Amino acid sequence: MKKYKAHQKYTLSDGTTVPGVTTVLNVLNKPALVGWANRLGLQGIDSTKYVDGKAEIGTCAHYLIECHLKGEKPDLSEYAPAVVSEAENGFLKFLEWQDGKNFRLIGSELQLVSEKYRYGGTIDIYAEIDGRPTLVDIKTSGSGIWPEMRHQVAAYSAMLIEHGDPVERTMIVRVGRSSDEGFQVETVGNIEAHFVLFLHCLEIYQLQKVLK
Repeated sequence: MKKYKAHQKYTLSDGTTVPGVTTVLNVLNKPALVGWANRLGLQGIDSTKYVDGKAEIGTCAHYLIECHLKGEKPDLSEYAPAVVSEAENGFLKFLEWQDGKNFRLIGSELQLVSEKYRYGGTIDIYAEIDGRPTLVDIKTSGSGIWPEMRHQVAAYSAMLIEHGDPVERTMIVRVGRSSDEGFQVETVGNIEAHFVLFLHCLEIYQLQKVLK
């Protein structure tokens, strides 16, 4: 079902299951989320249900973008019309960003693992954009681009390079899920430093597993 994505399992060539990038980065403290959940609570909103609803819109927006890039017709029968309507806002913002660029898709929803560092991840878009091999991560959050997002794409970039695929630019394209959630594009700098931070998170994650 396109509406729900199963938890992805990443497996090395020797059969070992390894954590995904987003799972690893959960070791980081995210104080902004605490304040956000508190504000929702003061408004009488259950943050868990709110996140579930927004996640469905985000999944639908990702699906629309993926189908567009692959030249496939999306099957939206599993989504409520209101969900599709909001997801289309993000999809239209993506089209706005893509317009005018020399865009050649190399891969979409690429599931890779790093045999060297023992982690996995799914890359939204790997494409040649205006002649430059570029990794693009699509975000549908309404609140901006956060530091952990930069660590995440640095880990994705390292995986591509490990697999022999060049990466000249790493970008985050944030397409809000509604008309008032904004649109933001960032070419991520200091990729090496972000990757080192990710590796420290990976080490903490592995130590926590040992200590359990």
